[in-house]
Amino acid sequence: MTKITRPVFPATERRAQALGERLRLARLRRRMTVTEMAARVDASRVTIHRLEQGALTVSLSVLVRVLGVLGLERDLDALARDDELGQRLQDIALKRPRRRSTREVPGAD
Repeated sequence: MTKITRPVFPATERRAQALGERLRLARLRRRMTVTEMAARVDASRVTIHRLEQGALTVSLSVLVRVLGVLGLERDLDALARDDELGQRLQDIALKRPRRRSTREVPGAD
C-alpha cells in the first residue's frame, strides 16, 4: 500500500524550510553536531537532517525535543497565541443586544 502525500502550499513550504534553517543555525551556534543532536533528542541523524531541511513529515514530538535541547522550548508558547482572526470571527458571532423600538405601542397609555 502506497502512502498518500498531500500537496502543501508553496508559502507553507518556504516557512518550514526557514524554520529548519533557523534550527540548524541554533544548533551550530551551540557547536553541536547532527550526531550529538540526534543522540540527545533520541532520533536518527536523518530525521534531524530532514527537520533542518524543512520536511513537514517530521513529527511534532521531534520538533519539541529539538527545541528543548536548544533551550528554545518557550518558543512553543508563542505559537497561535494571538488568534486575531478567530477572535474577530467569535465577536461577529456574538449576539448583539436588541435595540428598543422607538415606535409607540398602541394602548400603552
